[in-house]
Amino acid sequence: MIKYLLFDLDGTITDSADGITNSVSYALGNLGISEEKSNLYRFVGPPLVDSFKEFYGFDEKKAEEGVRLYREYYAVKGIFENKVYPGITHLLKKCREQGKKVILATSKPQIYAKQILEHFELAEYFDDIQGSSMDGSKIHKEDVIQSALSDNQITDMQEVLMIGDRKHDVLGSGKFGISCVGVLYGYGSREELETCGAKWIVDTVEGLEAFLERI
Repeated sequence: MIKYLLFDLDGTITDSADGITNSVSYALGNLGISEEKSNLYRFVGPPLVDSFKEFYGFDEKKAEEGVRLYREYYAVKGIFENKVYPGITHLLKKCREQGKKVILATSKPQIYAKQILEHFELAEYFDDIQGSSMDGSKIHKEDVIQSALSDNQITDMQEVLMIGDRKHDVLGSGKFGISCVGVLYGYGSREELETCGAKWIVDTVEGLEAFLERI
């Protein structure tokens, strides 16, 4: 029986593409790189430092500067260029009413994640909010999930379900033997989710709600 639900944030609870892509564009522009916005959606989900390295060949120092510039824009404006997917508030409320323990597990810095959930009046539906650290010591999804498991004293992985839209959610939870349901209304494709081993895939928020009622 599933008792704990680990929710990703970007692409699962909120449609955050505008804030993220605008922040990346700002960072790249300050580093002398002009990029089409359509090429920046790949930044939604993965740790920023990894994306700057993978997509632009940055070394560690330059990637960290990219992150610094990103946050310069994001902390002031990008964080609120964001909206909650229709139906998510109802879904979260229903999960709590059913007695599930609802935990946020995002690669986004925890300080930003808390601000976002509070801004959209969603924080009350979460038992715990887990995110990455600003100092770079905890940035990958598996690190965040490890903290969620430890802080909530979760020992039976059969009681846990990860919900997310990208391969990082599937692979990160898989390292602990946690099953993942992938959502297609976010930023990952069906091919991406199937290739990395998502146990289930749903198309919509309504489909996710129906699925969670059955587990």
